[in-house]
Amino acid sequence: MRWIFNECIHCYINNASLHQNIPSCLTFVFYQGTLNEQLHVQSEESRYSCDMHSGERPYACEVCNRAFSEKGLTTHQRIHSGESPFVCDICNKAFSQRRYLIGHQHMHSGDRPYVCDVCNKAYSYKSSLIKHKRIHSGERRYVCDVCNKAYSGKSHLIVHKRIHTGERPYVCNVCNKAYSGKSILITHKRIHSGERPYVCDVCNKAYSGKSNLITHKRIHSGERPYVCDVCNKTYSYKSVLISHKRIHSCERPYVCDVCNKAYSDKSHLIRHKRIHSGERPNVCDVCNKAYSDKRNLIMHKRIHSGERPYV
Repeated sequence: MRWIFNECIHCYINNASLHQNIPSCLTFVFYQGTLNEQLHVQSEESRYSCDMHSGERPYACEVCNRAFSEKGLTTHQRIHSGESPFVCDICNKAFSQRRYLIGHQHMHSGDRPYVCDVCNKAYSYKSSLIKHKRIHSGERRYVCDVCNKAYSGKSHLIVHKRIHTGERPYVCNVCNKAYSGKSILITHKRIHSGERPYVCDVCNKAYSGKSNLITHKRIHSGERPYVCDVCNKTYSYKSVLISHKRIHSCERPYVCDVCNKAYSDKSHLIRHKRIHSGERPNVCDVCNKAYSDKRNLIMHKRIHSGERPYV
């Protein structure tokens, strides 16, 4: 016995599952082997029938005025109320929507049912797969209304726009340093914990951030993807390319607050300021002689090693 909605051709095995969906589509056809008759179901919810098909959103949130279907409004209001009725029975983490709980539970089971048909990368959440596939399609539907930079994911755009607003809502509870993105804060906090989960499979050097590992591995591969458009010099790091291009532009944005000497690179300013402070953090492990500049320490240690690289 099957019940099929006339409007959306949704098929239900039993009467109970049908009645759970009646408010969405009120006209349905009953099949039992052959077509017997078409039934018309009327209910007090008829004023919002078929919202899901028409796109109609007659219900407005009284807090933020966003419009929804009735079911969508109920779910949305949990954002304002903080209600999270769906609780994981393993770790007790709570969610506002059942689908978020289901996706979360895949983390415990290790299940990744959503697989990319291009590269076979698998995900716990369907939404994550949809966003991932935009990498292959090149689709960037979320565009910044300030600088027109485009992103494949809405969350990436939200984080980017904080560059323009200066908003930094994620604050480290150890040193109070603030960040525009949650993932940046998570990486930062590994400085305090000492955690370095990303390990190079060539030399075993470990890093707190995945991007740092990716950049490091270019030392082994020889990859230099960042090219100067003036002199074609190539670099492994984007930040080094940015500093290099200041040679061509003569830009020196880093200024000493003691003597006003200016530098194109922040690290050069840091080294320079040690002249004023007297700081010598680079110490020889053989004779304890200290230097303000790491390069001077490297040259000094050749006295002990006998190394003569420039012959």
